[in-house]
Order: sequence, then structure tokens, then C-alpha cells
Amino acid sequence: MTEKTILITGFDPFGGETVNPAWEAVSRLPDEIGGWRVEKLLVPTVFGEAGRVTLEAAARVKPDAVLCVGQAGGRAAVTPEKVAINLRFAPIPDNAGNQPQDEPVVPGGPDAYFSTLPVRAMAGRVKAAGIPAAVSYSAGAFVCNDLMYAVLRHFAGTGVRAGFIHVPFLPEQARGAAPSMALETVVRALTEAVRGIAADG
Repeated sequence: MTEKTILITGFDPFGGETVNPAWEAVSRLPDEIGGWRVEKLLVPTVFGEAGRVTLEAAARVKPDAVLCVGQAGGRAAVTPEKVAINLRFAPIPDNAGNQPQDEPVVPGGPDAYFSTLPVRAMAGRVKAAGIPAAVSYSAGAFVCNDLMYAVLRHFAGTGVRAGFIHVPFLPEQARGAAPSMALETVVRALTEAVRGIAADG
């Protein structure tokens, strides 16, 4: 049986931060999880570019699944996303200075795409490991949602499953009473989420 492959992406720092927990955790994942080969990719926090870089890598890697990881400051749990919407709204500029206001990701495209990953199983595996997790129904309208929409649109109707998962701030990013999660805990959470994907086929 041919070994399956998952492409996992993480964003670079944005919004004045010096780290992004998404890439910090993705870069520390093992090269094999649940019998699947893990390919890791750093992507720019730039509208349109994140999707382009991810799909170029997918053309080379030919993955069976794509899992994109992003930072959700303010969330206390690891949250697999259920839906991506055809909307760009940036409360702050992306890393190229773009700040779209209520623009579509793809003009004339579907209003939304649903994740093709087993989001409930993923959240369940993370929770079973003693780490806070929940399914989320909003990936926002910043670059995280932009990337999720682009990847789901590209692989719609194919055998490649795709989706997105948000992770909390790291402790060094959290200000005031903002929730955070230790890096090693985020790494464990992502590992369990990938095990959930692998177990689902």
C-alpha cells in the first residue's frame, strides 16, 4: 500500500508579532504521523499569495490531504474550521499592506465551502488528549479564511481532502488576560488532529 501524504501549512508572523504559533508548531511536527508522511510549508500572511504558494507546493507534493494552520488570538482552544466564506475583510493590513474591505475571495464563486476533513473527529482526538478543542464555524475573513477558501475551491470534487485549524496565541504573545497555549501543547494538539485525519482514511 502506498504511503499517504499530508501537506501542512503554517503562516509567518503578522500584525506586528515576531512569532506565529501556527508555523512554530507546524515546523516542529514529526515527519510521520499515523502512518502518513508529513510535508510542512511556511506560507505568507498575504491575501492570494498564501493560496498560490500552497497550491504550487501541492502540485509538487501531490498530497492526499491538506491541513492549513493559523493563529486565532483570543481563542483558548484549538479549533478545526467547518466553513470558509467567499469574503475578504481585513481589520489590519496583511504582510504586503493589502487591506480589502468586503471583497470576494473569488468573484462569482460559491458563497462558502465546507471542510472535507473530519473536523469533529479531529476536535475529539485533541480533547481526548486533554487539550481544549472545539469545532469552529467561522474562520474569519482575513488571510486564514482566504487560504482555506482557495484550497477547498481548488480541490473541490477531487479525492484530496482539505481544511483549516486555528490555534491560540503562545504565552509570549498573550497580553493582559488573553488566553494562550504552550507551544509543546499546540504541537501535541496538531499531532492528534492529524491522527484523526489519518484514522478517517
